[in-house]
Amino acid sequence: METFQALMARQDGDTITTTVEPLRPADLPPGEVTIRVAYSSVNFKDALALTPGGGVVRDYPVVPGIDLTGEVVESQSPDFAVGDAVLAHGYQIGTGHHGGYAEYARLPADQVVPLGALSPRDAAAIGTAGFTAAMSVQALIDWGVATDAGPVVVTGASGGVGSVSVDLLAGAGYQVVASSGKPDAVELLKSFGAAEVIGRLPADPDAKPRPLAKARWSAGIDCVGGATLADVLSAVDYGGAVACSGLTGGPALHTTVMPFILRGVALLGMDSVQMPIGPRRELWHRLGDELRPRHLDAIVTEVDVKDVVDVVDQLRAGAFSGRAVVRVAGGLSP
Repeated sequence: METFQALMARQDGDTITTTVEPLRPADLPPGEVTIRVAYSSVNFKDALALTPGGGVVRDYPVVPGIDLTGEVVESQSPDFAVGDAVLAHGYQIGTGHHGGYAEYARLPADQVVPLGALSPRDAAAIGTAGFTAAMSVQALIDWGVATDAGPVVVTGASGGVGSVSVDLLAGAGYQVVASSGKPDAVELLKSFGAAEVIGRLPADPDAKPRPLAKARWSAGIDCVGGATLADVLSAVDYGGAVACSGLTGGPALHTTVMPFILRGVALLGMDSVQMPIGPRRELWHRLGDELRPRHLDAIVTEVDVKDVVDVVDQLRAGAFSGRAVVRVAGGLSP
């Protein structure tokens, strides 16, 4: 292998440009495991990496793609052998060093996860977004939210994290209320197990926020942030919790201490980037077993890696739902 193809992102003033170009193995970062990449996916963070001022990439040029699946082709680690099916995501993949939108990737062994029972495509369909959903569901379970405690709300329910969260919560026996601003997603979310689908929260975006509202939710998974998260927090019942991972609604949170000190509500931050490899591998094992999403194929759109920018444009416009699986092997050909 003298060269291989990669989707490279470069910054030119206030513009991020992408081109498919050849790289050499020497261009890959240090690491014990070299992977022939089969699939990646498109996540909100990937969109930020291709957005001027997105704030997630340290230095350009970089190969984006914050997650990847594929096959080990070289290994200096006793934990992995040539031919092993693996996945990786988080850390600095696709932001601080070359990521998944290339035919090959090289990573430290302690950032690599064995695929186990999952196929490379299914693992990419879950990807960073689905893993974050699993973290969120597990956090509510660990907090002690009972399945009969009342409805659990999921905001941004038609997105990658939200749709998988609805699927996993319903599969675990929770009564799920899915909040989405996309009317055409209603039937799909109900097919995933949502007992009810409502519009965006707050219902009246111009209304003055209330420190405490009538308790509506036993818990929540928030994929939006901003005013939506504030609204959910104000309506969580006593002892409940909200697992938060999103900021598409903005990073600011205008709320009060009332939900926390009068109802004992917990705000649980979800971050998969720096999650230690031990718990990361364990949760991925569960995603291939009892926590496996039931409706992956219904939310997947498969694209070639050279078409990622089109998906990113749809994400920015709020016009993309579900998960975009990116074909890397064979997807960089002219």
